[in-house]
Amino acid sequence: MQHSPSATAPRPSEDALHECYDTALLDLDGVVYAGGEALPHAVDALAEARRAGLRLAYVTNNAARTPQTVAAHLTELGVPAGAEDVITSAQAVSRLVAEHVPAGARVLAVGAEGLRVALEEQGLTVVESAEDGPAAVVQGYGGPEMPWGRLIEAALAAQRGVPWFASNADLTIPSGRGIAPGNGSAVEVVRIATRWMRRPPEPTIAGKPLPPMHRETILRTGAQRPLVVGDRLDTDIEGAHAGGVDSLLVLTGVTDGAQLLAARPAHRPTYVSRDLRGLLAAQPQVTGDAEAGFSCGGWRARAGADSLALSGEGDAADGLRALCAAAWTAAGDAECRLDAGEALTRLGL
Repeated sequence: MQHSPSATAPRPSEDALHECYDTALLDLDGVVYAGGEALPHAVDALAEARRAGLRLAYVTNNAARTPQTVAAHLTELGVPAGAEDVITSAQAVSRLVAEHVPAGARVLAVGAEGLRVALEEQGLTVVESAEDGPAAVVQGYGGPEMPWGRLIEAALAAQRGVPWFASNADLTIPSGRGIAPGNGSAVEVVRIATRWMRRPPEPTIAGKPLPPMHRETILRTGAQRPLVVGDRLDTDIEGAHAGGVDSLLVLTGVTDGAQLLAARPAHRPTYVSRDLRGLLAAQPQVTGDAEAGFSCGGWRARAGADSLALSGEGDAADGLRALCAAAWTAAGDAECRLDAGEALTRLGL
């Protein structure tokens, strides 16, 4: 099942999604939990999907924690998981590094335990300084306590021509207190510190939405019919497009209704749901055309000269699906710039 990047409406499904796919590739922050606590409906929805035979795999760009630690956290929240169910960008970048350096090579790791453990599992030797003769330097999210000196070591190594890798380039991450700087922000610090060079280095990045992360996920899960489930358009949904697989966007994390309606083709999900209960449900069909308007449930949406109009009543998710069809059809292969504020307020989104 592949989703066309030129989709102009969320796709329908007569069967519940958990019956259509063999593996759900679930993002964590903003999908399963936020601020360390399970999101509403997540535990029960995942339990029901698992009982019905859907394999659950948890795919995260956060390289700080080991799969064992992530699995233990999920289990504490009521979502039973083992280390084999967790795939991290630290694992993806470590495999990438191991393919580019000699076996057992020294690697300067600038990050937390999850990155160090993943590199060691690939047989690489982790070092702490640019003076230790590393064959590569790798950045991964180091958490709020990472010393500034670690970024200095990364910058010095990159300036000396050491191949530079990064687990992911997410500029921000969700936290219990709001949106915080992510590993991409730390990568930008090193990029700025090397900008003076005649040929500034660029990192090789492994995480979502890039192919190395999708490859790592498929290698570790063996999924034949995967469904990517995420809350971010620029990592989860774009990564699904890059991997040629279908996706479900949930609105429990970073992406809001306005961002979804404005999405360019590579950021348009196959399916849309308010939360993880969407895994257990069929997906309604959007009908209509640009002239007559688009209908879903009890809603009808139209694109005007400068705004999107919505009429009717019913489930808010159906109204959002109708708006997606109107916005994406009007935009074509570009971002939709029509004002959707009044329509989204009516939906409570």
